[in-house]
Amino acid sequence: MNAAPTLDDVRRAHLRIAPYIHRTPVLTSEMLNRETGARLFFKCENFQKAGAFKSRGACNAVFSLSDVEARNGVATHSSGNHAAALARAARLRGIAAHIVMPNNSPKPKQQAVAGYGGQIVLCEPTLAARERTCQMLIDATGATLIHPYNDNRIIAGQGTAALELLTDVSGPLDALVVCLGGGGLLAGCATAAKAIQPSIRVFGIEPERGNDWVLSRKAGHPVTIPPPDTIADGLRTPRPGNVTFPIVQHLVEDVITVTEDEIAETTLFLLERMKILAEPSGAVAAAAVLFRKLPPGIRSAGVVISGGNVDWDTLASLSPAFTR
Repeated sequence: MNAAPTLDDVRRAHLRIAPYIHRTPVLTSEMLNRETGARLFFKCENFQKAGAFKSRGACNAVFSLSDVEARNGVATHSSGNHAAALARAARLRGIAAHIVMPNNSPKPKQQAVAGYGGQIVLCEPTLAARERTCQMLIDATGATLIHPYNDNRIIAGQGTAALELLTDVSGPLDALVVCLGGGGLLAGCATAAKAIQPSIRVFGIEPERGNDWVLSRKAGHPVTIPPPDTIADGLRTPRPGNVTFPIVQHLVEDVITVTEDEIAETTLFLLERMKILAEPSGAVAAAAVLFRKLPPGIRSAGVVISGGNVDWDTLASLSPAFTR
């Protein structure tokens, strides 16, 4: 696909990936509704196969490949969740997965990739190093690149999360709130949501320390920042994708930032009060709601909990930020 994905692309992706993913639940909290004054519906992709929404896009991309495209396997660079999802999707199709990971990727995420049969090559934690190492692998193996977000097949697959959410929630929503790294999830969800319900307001949420989207939207083009130092390790992309950026610019009302303490507190809030185990990246969208970062007047919202791949050491490290 060369043109931006459409709702039809998202619907076709949903049919394609249905045998390989979970239809994840939508959970609510009366207590949180009372505290925020809004009806909130949490799309829990922490329960997804491989622990994150990334399985949607990875399965759509891998099972969209022709036999010729797939014969030498697939390759990507990723800090963790896309890597694991692609390794799993490749195993389901019976092809190789060559995965470039930054050497500061969390060990549990590296172990997950290896567990799905992915062949890992570590590199320095910069976008240039990731892209260079991945291209070297592709040149050596003939594998097909499946970019973690800058790929319309990925975007259409990720959009199936919003397709399910809006189908499973009765009545229209005022807003959709989605975390933002490279932009694949937000671009796909915004594509689906705005086509189904044009009046819905879509917001992207990113860590304050990784504000490449805020800067890029102001500049009108993708802006590169240093590798973000944030606990939301799945959102450490240093610049928006050139495929995702125009989609987000066109369909998303605003990009909002949350602080490290807000991310940490929300991660623990979700666990303690809602029994939702989310990784810090997965809690970013919820943090914007919990800390009332959305514009006033929103009375209902869908919130994507994007993933749950977190280890207990990470959770323990967040505890000092969760003070009473």
